[in-house]
Amino acid sequence: MSHSISSNLPAQQNSRLAYFPVALFSSVMGMAGLAIAWLKAAQAFNLPLGPGIGIRWLATLLYVFLLIVYTSKLFRFPDEVKKEWCHPVKINFMAAITIGLLLVSISWLSAPGVSKWMWAVATIGHFLLTIAVINSWLNKSHYQITHVNPAWFIPVVGNILIPIAGVHHAPADISWFFFSIGLVFWVVLMTIVFYRIFFHDPLPAKMTPTLFILIAPPSVAFISYLALNHHQLDGFARVLYFFALFLTLLLASNALRFFRLPFALSAWAYSFPLAAITIATTEMATQSAGSFYSLLAGLLLFVLSGIILILTYRTLLAVKRKQICLPEH
Repeated sequence: MSHSISSNLPAQQNSRLAYFPVALFSSVMGMAGLAIAWLKAAQAFNLPLGPGIGIRWLATLLYVFLLIVYTSKLFRFPDEVKKEWCHPVKINFMAAITIGLLLVSISWLSAPGVSKWMWAVATIGHFLLTIAVINSWLNKSHYQITHVNPAWFIPVVGNILIPIAGVHHAPADISWFFFSIGLVFWVVLMTIVFYRIFFHDPLPAKMTPTLFILIAPPSVAFISYLALNHHQLDGFARVLYFFALFLTLLLASNALRFFRLPFALSAWAYSFPLAAITIATTEMATQSAGSFYSLLAGLLLFVLSGIILILTYRTLLAVKRKQICLPEH
């Protein structure tokens, strides 16, 4: 009798694929961000292109691998994907799928044909995702203020990324369209996120690394604005950069708090924001010709590379120990 009951258990009880987390796509964001940072540093400081090209291929292959696995999950366990979509926190990481492809397209800007089709697919996908997520916010009643964390920036504020490659692939107004969406929603969501952090219970330990996501919007907005503004370093660009730099210093002052946290996949939230401020600082070094920014860019690139090495090691170790792709209790 017990044997017949166990044989009728849902298939996902025996498959780790059912619990493959969409949040793993944030590793692509970090890896592609590292590739762009190294490629940008090679251009700005006459460093070898090899590291950037190698990491670019790694990010591309990682994206393809994760996309194949998650697509398999979609076909085999659609209800599990639906649960992630309906989850008030996990829904935000769905956008990491399109943002990952956007970042990979930016890393391939030296191959315009390849970059353009990646950018087009990612841009259309991200626009549809943005509409869907905002509709979810407007029409669903299960969201609570305690659900809010900086990961909420990912779906909508991710639009700020589109102009970086978009200025090379499409009319400028398309890039301005997406830049406007991301920038205005950044201000709105930043207000909500700070309200939640200031006046409600602290973020759960597992979500604490998402505080680093605060760095990403102003950093990316600075890079996108320069691309849209023909690389003119005006007052607004400086406001964006220095606010991003302040947030970086603020979080750096809490470094011990982050070091003490147990490892979770959410730790990948450290990676892309640090890549974004590294690339922004390299851009500042290029535009202002200041040695301070060159030194800071080098330091940030060193820290970023080290953190991604550690995150990669810890993730592979967790995979080996079968600590990933488990049902939540």
